[in-house]
Amino acid sequence: MDRSHRGRFAALALAFALTPALAACGSGPDGAATAPSGRAPAEEAAAKSRERVQAYLDALTARDADAGRSQLCAPMHAAFDAAATGPNGDFADHFTVPDATITDVRSGPNGQEVSASVTVAAGSRKATRSLLFTVTRNGADWCISGEVPRDPAAEPTADPSGPQPPAAPPSPVSSQ
Repeated sequence: MDRSHRGRFAALALAFALTPALAACGSGPDGAATAPSGRAPAEEAAAKSRERVQAYLDALTARDADAGRSQLCAPMHAAFDAAATGPNGDFADHFTVPDATITDVRSGPNGQEVSASVTVAAGSRKATRSLLFTVTRNGADWCISGEVPRDPAAEPTADPSGPQPPAAPPSPVSSQ
């Protein structure tokens, strides 16, 4: 064999040797191919986060604390158990939730951030509150890892000519 034939033969042999190794890239356990979800990772994260928070909001509306708890990450279970049905808990007996709506889903520094608007009623009084849920991946599944009240007035406006925050009050310390 001349040099050009040896080079082609070596390249062809290398290609055949690498084919099984490259075919295993991206496979699941034991070399089995994982089924693609058909979605981009960011799109899938947003969809899974929305599903978890919607399930939690549905549990709030149905007053089903067990179903709500099942949407939370394990480290949140103890705090949920201690507070959820207490006087100010999400599932307190004297509250009803006539409306709960997801308003936004976006990527955040600690996972997916899902904003929701929840209307809570106690007797004839109603109040609507904004909540921010953080949803994170836990192995192959997703769970709610945080819930905090969100002040809609504190969110930045997209229009810089919109309402501006009030000016800071004068300092009580004399300038002299």
